[in-house]
Amino acid sequence: MSIRLIVGLGNPGPEYEQTRHNAGFWLVDQLAANRLAREAKYNALAARTTIAGKEVWLLEPQTFMNRSGQSVGALARFFKIAADEILVAHDELDLPPGSAKIKKGGSSGGHNGLKDITAALGTQEYWRLRIGIGHPRAMNLQQPVVDFVLHRPRREEQLLIDEAIANSLQVVPLLCEGKFEAAMMQLHTAKVS
Repeated sequence: MSIRLIVGLGNPGPEYEQTRHNAGFWLVDQLAANRLAREAKYNALAARTTIAGKEVWLLEPQTFMNRSGQSVGALARFFKIAADEILVAHDELDLPPGSAKIKKGGSSGGHNGLKDITAALGTQEYWRLRIGIGHPRAMNLQQPVVDFVLHRPRREEQLLIDEAIANSLQVVPLLCEGKFEAAMMQLHTAKVS
């Protein structure tokens, strides 16, 4: 088993491009290196690439976050990609900026993109790359969560998020080779400056 589909979650459109909720898009954008193309049948931006000698699909649903499962389900069904061969990169309120964690399965934790993907795949047993954006309460902000995720991070938070994405990109080849334990060990012990 190895990763054959890497999904970045976010909201389409320039007004959302720099918001915390688009952290998954930011990771896939770097993997894709400007090769993403509109794929109408999946309602997504997609590209096929090679990582660690393996053919991998990259996907950014162009529905809003709460309908992400439409794109993921359609591409996974068409190419017969099993749930445990899918990695979903997404923003994570429960991790501080600068932190990233890999896990398989579990609840959506209130994340509407994950809820919809779980519904579309019929299982929670897919891999998640959780990119920490912090929680407004942990940062002593009175901002509602929905407002927080749909705003741009402060400069110092953006630098930490970018570092977490860079650390995550280093372990993607291991995930595509099926070396999940090694990838988790490397990412979960990565130092943040």
